[in-house]
Amino acid sequence: MKEKNSILIAASISSFLTPFMGSSVNIALPAIGQSLNLGAVSMTWVSTAYLLSTAVFLVPLGKAADSIGRRKVFIWGIMIFSVSSLLAAVAWSPAVMLASRAIHGLGSAMLFSTGVAMVASVFPKSERGRSLGITAAAVYLGLSAGPFAGGLLAQHLGWRSIFLVLSAASAVLAAHVFFTVKHESQSDSRGRFDFTGSLLYAVSLPLIIYGFSRLPGRVGAFLTLAGAALLAVFIYFEKRSDNPVLDIKLFSKNTAFAMSNFAALINYSATFSVTFLLSLYLQFVKGYSASFSGIILISQPLIMSFISPVTGRLSDRIEPKYLSSAGMAVSAAGLIPMAFISQSTSILFIASCLVVQGTGFGLFASPNTNAIMSSVHGRHLGTASATMGTMRLVGQMMSMGFATLIFALFLGQSKISADNIPAMLSAVRTAFSVSAALCLCGIYFSYARGNVRD
Repeated sequence: MKEKNSILIAASISSFLTPFMGSSVNIALPAIGQSLNLGAVSMTWVSTAYLLSTAVFLVPLGKAADSIGRRKVFIWGIMIFSVSSLLAAVAWSPAVMLASRAIHGLGSAMLFSTGVAMVASVFPKSERGRSLGITAAAVYLGLSAGPFAGGLLAQHLGWRSIFLVLSAASAVLAAHVFFTVKHESQSDSRGRFDFTGSLLYAVSLPLIIYGFSRLPGRVGAFLTLAGAALLAVFIYFEKRSDNPVLDIKLFSKNTAFAMSNFAALINYSATFSVTFLLSLYLQFVKGYSASFSGIILISQPLIMSFISPVTGRLSDRIEPKYLSSAGMAVSAAGLIPMAFISQSTSILFIASCLVVQGTGFGLFASPNTNAIMSSVHGRHLGTASATMGTMRLVGQMMSMGFATLIFALFLGQSKISADNIPAMLSAVRTAFSVSAALCLCGIYFSYARGNVRD
């Protein structure tokens, strides 16, 4: 029992640290850019390099963790996370910063692919929803605390202090796991590692993600199509591999696993850009400061952090498809009114919609995670955790890709100014309409998974 709690603590802290890092670093990007003389495009790569690296390594490392042991991979991941944070703290050039962020992604992928899997492997199905709900709440607490704490650290101690705090906290976490967790978790040691499949995956996914971010240009279309073609080759190869890095049968023969992952992809594609869209709306249309806008936007992840443990516990007794489908519907209910916002829309209305959206996502996330992890055998838990993390990252990138594409169609390459506020408002309303439509479609995938209990 004590070791189970130690694993839950470790997974929850790692679940807090990674989103905390992302949201706090985003707040500090202007200061980082000024200090390292980064242009606008280079600043976006401080975040993009991390996301791409994480997405590339997630599935291969999930498979590796199933083979060599999740505890080993988790400890190495948190140590890499600590060292790369220290490297970022002392970065003296743009190249060093981008390299440290790519290494950050490697460490995070090792944590994403093992933390949830370790929890799922030591808690019985009757307790799994509650424990996964706690790790989900830690994610939203990290998202909530990041902008506030990151802003304070960057303002009073400089942006490098954010990375120093992350390095120290992750070093302490590594020591905690090393000394208190001895359980190696169930693993699958059969067969050789699939290097060919891993390489195909590692090339195809960045092409798709980066290409999507460059749409509607020709380069973006070419890269997206090339990545999709390589992904098709990857799927073909994996179907015929004796020891695939990603067992395609998990999708073709496991309806609950496939539909739950597709539901996660749709949900993140629909909801991740909400903060970005409202940040622009609040600052450019309403004229609020960045700090006040952040206070308004924090309501959504705070609601999620309160609801997720409750819905996780409920999913131990109620089929996840009911809770997650309801969550999709509630998320859509919070997004639909946002498609009609105008310059005169009140802050109370915006905050109310965010609370509804946060409630919906809180209803969806923990039960959906429980469904994914409960739909596979123990030897596939690392792969399942990594696949779920990949769906989250790809969904986040697609969400931003949709927003970028819509803004390009309405605003072109022009900067946002008082002259084109009406066009920007049209773009924001269109983006919210697309997000709401995605959530409504996601209800089907969430419900169609069927039952995950025997």
